[in-house]
Amino acid sequence: MQKKHQKVQTLLDAIPYIKKFFGKTVVIKYGGSAQTSPDLKEKFAEDIVLLSLLGIKPVIVHGGGARITELLTKLEIPSHFVDGHRVTCQESMRVVEMVLSGEINKNITSLLNHHGAKAIGISGKDSSIINAIPKDGGKFGFTGEITKVNGEMINNLIKEGFIPVIAPIADSAEPNHPGFNINADVAACEIAVAVKAQKVLFLTDTIGVLDKEGKLIETLDKDDVEAYKKDGTIAGGMIPKVDSCIDAIYNGVNKAHIIDGRVEHSILLELFTSDGIGTQFLRRDNPNNGIDMQKLLEN
Repeated sequence: MQKKHQKVQTLLDAIPYIKKFFGKTVVIKYGGSAQTSPDLKEKFAEDIVLLSLLGIKPVIVHGGGARITELLTKLEIPSHFVDGHRVTCQESMRVVEMVLSGEINKNITSLLNHHGAKAIGISGKDSSIINAIPKDGGKFGFTGEITKVNGEMINNLIKEGFIPVIAPIADSAEPNHPGFNINADVAACEIAVAVKAQKVLFLTDTIGVLDKEGKLIETLDKDDVEAYKKDGTIAGGMIPKVDSCIDAIYNGVNKAHIIDGRVEHSILLELFTSDGIGTQFLRRDNPNNGIDMQKLLEN
C-alpha cells in the first residue's frame, strides 16, 4: 500500500509542472545514446506520447552524427570537424541527407506512431521550412548557417495535432542546390525561437556541462559560458550546444537544458520534478524563470 501511495504522491507533485507546461511547445533535440539504444528509444517514445496526452506540444529535432560517420567511413569518404561542426563536402552531403532525412527521420516517426503518437517526419527542405547559406562563407563546405525558419508552418502542423519530427537539412535559395547540413543543436535552437517554445531540451551522452573537476554545473548564463569557453572548460562538440542554448534564451525561449539522454525518462525528470536534471541555461534577469507552485495549485 505504501508503494501505491508513493506513486500517487509522485503524480500529485507533478501537477504544478503539468499546469505550467500545458498548451506550451517544448522543442527536444534528440541524439546520442537515447537515439541508438533500443531500450532508451522505447522510453523516449513513451515520454513523448505522455507529453502529448498531457496537452504539451513536443517538437523533435534529431541528429544522426554517429550513423553519418559510420556510413562515410564505410564508403571511404573523408570527414572531419571544426569546433564541433562537420565539414561537409558535396559527396558527403548526399550521405548526410540520406541518413538524416531518410533513415533516421522515418525510423523516429514510425517509432512514435507505433506508441500511439501522431508524428510526421519532415526535412527542413519541405516547404522550405529551414533556409540557409554556406557557414562562414563556405569554410565548412555544404554545412550551412540558418537564415530563416518558417515557424508558422511548424505551428500549423502542431495545430493539426501532429508531432513534427524534423531532420536538420536546410534548403538553399539557389536552384538545383543539394541543400545544407545543419548542426542539429543549432537547428533545435532556431526552431525553438521560431515556434516561440517555452523550453528547449538537448538530450546528450553527458550529465550536463561539467567543470574541470568533472562536476556538474547546474546553471549557466551568457557570461558564465563565455568564461568557460575562454578557459577551455567548454570545448569541442559542447560549444555548439551551449551557444545554441544561450541563443535560445536571449531570443524568447524561457529556458534551455542539456540533459543526460542515457537516463531513462530523462525528459519527464526534467519537466515534472522540482530538482530537474542536467544543466539549465537561463537569463538571470528574466522574471519568468521561477515557478510559483502555490499559485499554480490554486488556479
